Order: sequence, then structure tokens, then C-alpha cells
Amino acid sequence: MKIKLTLIFLAITPWLVVAEELNYDVCIYGGTSAGVIAAYQVAKMNKSVVIIAPDDHIGGLSSGGLGQTDIGNKHAIGGLSREFYRQLGTYYGTPEAWKFEPSAAAQLFDRYIKEMGIPVIKGQRISKVMKKNARITDVILVPTYGKRPTQRLSASVFIDCTYEGDLMAMAGVSYTVGREDNSQYNETLNGYQLPEYLKQSGRHQFPDGVSPYKIPGDPKSGLLWGIGNGKPAAVGTGDNRVQAYNFRICLTDSAANRIPITRPEGYDSTKYELLARLIEAQPTLRKVNDYFIWSRMPNRKTDINNRGGFSTDMIGENYNWPEADFHQRRKIFNEHLAYTKGLLYFMASDPRVPESIRQFVQQWGYPKDEYPDNGNFTPQLYIREGRRMVGEYVMTEHNCRGKAVVADPIGMAAYTMDSHNTQRLVVNGMVKNEGNVEVKGFRPYPIAYRSITPKQRECTNLLVPVSLSASHIAFGSIRMEPVFMILGQSAAIAAVQAIDQKTSVQQIDYQRLREQLLQHGQILSL
Repeated sequence: MKIKLTLIFLAITPWLVVAEELNYDVCIYGGTSAGVIAAYQVAKMNKSVVIIAPDDHIGGLSSGGLGQTDIGNKHAIGGLSREFYRQLGTYYGTPEAWKFEPSAAAQLFDRYIKEMGIPVIKGQRISKVMKKNARITDVILVPTYGKRPTQRLSASVFIDCTYEGDLMAMAGVSYTVGREDNSQYNETLNGYQLPEYLKQSGRHQFPDGVSPYKIPGDPKSGLLWGIGNGKPAAVGTGDNRVQAYNFRICLTDSAANRIPITRPEGYDSTKYELLARLIEAQPTLRKVNDYFIWSRMPNRKTDINNRGGFSTDMIGENYNWPEADFHQRRKIFNEHLAYTKGLLYFMASDPRVPESIRQFVQQWGYPKDEYPDNGNFTPQLYIREGRRMVGEYVMTEHNCRGKAVVADPIGMAAYTMDSHNTQRLVVNGMVKNEGNVEVKGFRPYPIAYRSITPKQRECTNLLVPVSLSASHIAFGSIRMEPVFMILGQSAAIAAVQAIDQKTSVQQIDYQRLREQLLQHGQILSL
């Protein structure tokens, strides 16, 4: 185990004078669920490890409101990931808990960190990556916001556990953003996809006949808020659009624990005109679950998610996020926050909303005992997709369907091939959402070790278990929190093996890795 601390003089920025120099066996970038689990595993294997968290939030989505766990098949979840849900079960007095409060998950992640004495550097981001040949030697840390002393950090192996793939990109590793054309990997569900409207649920689409114009039927009046300038395309056409983000919202109906939903600053009801028109066009849909997935969590709380043609997804407003700097991301974050709080207020107060829904929403509010340091609202935006590495192996739709089976599994995925809408546009004079895909009916499938390793010529000591190498539609199945924790643990075990074998992450002995994964409870086949 190695930890070194010295002081060095750098001239990175005009205000910088002195920086700490830190050295660890493994450096993990990103305080997500995968990041915490990876660090916990490294520490259990007696190697020194540090987590760099660009903000103050630890646990990513798992402690950020996503309590309605997307599983697919519980039998595919092993290792520390499964243990996480078992320990949440202990918290609630059940064998396992797949529905939980954000604070419960936060306490568990905090316990992992404290149990192993894992150092966490909060509010710092990597600003520069230094390499020698294809190996990362050092990274420079600067304050995410504000001015504080800079740090220089070296490690034997780096693991990028950010949702965006930030370290991967700075390290010069190949990646993509958006949707591949179906022809690129001979897929059927990638690229442009126009979902059908279903009368029972909407299926995240508008019914025919809803006008996109400020004055219904008059193109000269301009488009309503939320409609982009995209044009219809052939099914499967690739582009750089990113599926919509939202917040997984935790509310409570406990009067003693509730902060009322009130009119937010800067509220603009015109942002929800399309929702009013959607409600009018669906006269039989008059329940809150027709417009939200309103999942109940323990202790009278919720995990609220997107549903229907207009909901919590802020479609088309996130395209710049994956490659934006932190100040640009803060602006996008605040726009999503204002949209979401405005949406809740609209549903609770606007007379165009059915009275049954208004009365229901009025009974809910922000919980006093969740996110007390962040205004009782989650600090974690749901980054459904950021950059995706193009590594040694690319997971595709064929892997999901079982038509291609990898020889180097490090864990399994089992969820639906799922993409949220990527744009809202005009089709034949009507407003339509585009990009939603939900295809299931396949067995759990293994994920390749090579899909978390960059190409060897690009970087030899970096692992990427979150923004891994996968096509857009395959990533839509893999991108679930239990799987990210699985891959985080597997990456940690591989990192330690690379250190012990004094070799690159690409050249470790896979059979030895497989043995260790099984010893640590990972499930590699069903």
C-alpha cells in the first residue's frame, strides 16, 4: 500500500502557488455508486485508494432519488452490488430492499467509506491529465468552483466512475456522444426512432392532432417552448442527440415532514402549454400516474420518474452536457431544476390540470429529512447517458439479444433496451417525441472486460466501468445502478491485479481475474 504526501511548486494558474502531491495505488474519479463500491473493493484488497468527487454528493443516483431500482432480473446481480441491497434490507428489516429512501443509501455509502478509511476529495475536479507514452502518470486537481489550493495526484491505475466519462476524455481515449446509425453495428434499435402513441399510457408520445404552434394550426405564430428544430429522418439514422435527463424526485405526503410545493422563482407557465394541450387531447387519462411514474418508497416518500408525452424529462435541453465544462453544466442543471419545480407547481395549481390530479399533488411536498444541505431537493441530475468509450470491445444490441456472447465476462446486465426520448419536433404539422425505445424479452447477458478497457495504444492504466464501450442502445440496457456497482467492483479487482502483475489493464490474466470475481460473489453466467 502506498500513500505519499509532499508539497511542490506549480504554475498551472495565475493564482496558484502551492499544491499538494498525493500518490495512491488506485485513483477513482467520480463519487457515484460505482465509485464508492470500487474504492471499497480496492481498500478491502489492501491497496491505497482515493475518491475524487467533483461535487459534494456521494453515491450518484442511488443516493440521489433513484430508489425504485431498475433490476431486470435480480438473479443477475451479485457481489457487492447485491450486498448493497441486502444491507438496505437490514436497514428496513427485510432480507433485501430494492425500494429505499435517498438518505438510507447515503448512510450506507458513508459507512463503506468510513469502515475502510477511504479518503474522499470533494469539490475538486481533474483539470489536466499527464501521460507518458500511453500511461497516465499524474492528474492536476483544481476546485470545481471557487479558488482553493490545487493538488497533483499520481496513481498506478485510474478508474473513471463519472457518468460523463470526463477522465477518459481528458486522457485522450476514443469515445462517442449520441446515437450511432443502425448500419454502424448492424443494429435495429439505434438512431432515429419515432414511438407509437398508446391510448392506455401514451407510451411517452403525443397523440395525433396536438398542434406545436403558439396559435394552434398557425405555423407563423412560432413553436411552443420545448419543441426543437429537428426534422424527421429515416428510422435508424444516427445523430449526436442525447436521451433526455430528469430528476428522480423524492416527495412526501407526511404533514409533519413536508415542505409545500410553491410557485418557484421565475416560474413561466408557457413552458407547460404542451402539457395542457396533451391533457386536453387525452380526456380519459385523469390520474397522476398517467403523467408520472409515482412510485412509493418507505416512510411515505416517492421516487417520481417520467411518463407519457410531457413529464419530468426535459427533452432536448441536455445535448451539451456530456462535453460541457462545470460552469456550463451548472447552468444546464439549474434549467432542469427550474423546469422540474415549475412542473410540480403547474400540476398542483393550474386550472387546466384535472382537479383530481391537482388535489393529489397538493398533498405532497419536499421532505425535510432528505437533502437538508441542498434545499431538500436532490443534487444529482439523472445523467442517463454521457460520453461512451470506444474501447477494446463494443457492446451492442447483439450482446443484449444473446446473438453475440463475450468470452471475458465481468458481470451481467438484464434490463430492457431502454432509451428515453431525444427530441421533440414537428411531424406532419403535429408535435411528436422522438427517440423512445423499450424492448425486452431477452435473458441476462454478460458484459465484456474489454468493454471497460480503452484501446491499449490509447491508455494502459485506465478502466471505465460507467461510460463503458457500448452502442447507444446497448448502453440503454447496461446503464442501471446495480450494474454500475457490479462493474465498479470488477474494475477494482482488475486494477489490483494489474498492479500486482505489473502489467497494463489490457494484459492481465483474464482467467485469474475470473477466479477472483467469482470468489468475490460476482455472477458471470445464468
